[in-house]
Amino acid sequence: MKETVGILVHGDNHFIVRGPLPDRATALALARHWSLIEIGGTTPPSLNRWRISTREFRENLSWAVVVPGDSGISQAVKELLTEVSARGVTIHNSDHGSW
Repeated sequence: MKETVGILVHGDNHFIVRGPLPDRATALALARHWSLIEIGGTTPPSLNRWRISTREFRENLSWAVVVPGDSGISQAVKELLTEVSARGVTIHNSDHGSW
């Protein structure tokens, strides 16, 4: 099975992620894990199915998740989410309970 690519938005931060669409609890755990820099830290086994990707084409994004953050979503990420949504990808938003 081909690995999927998505975007995880957390406030004004976002991550391009390789892995399956995470459920709400996992998306929150990933955002917390990747938002804190922990020298020598390890990824919990429950999150090993996902990894940050540094080079992807936006056309390959097949899922999108928005989780609450301390600040608003940047204009550039809003535009990307609009583009992804226009291609038929559902934007899962934990603030609006849309998943």
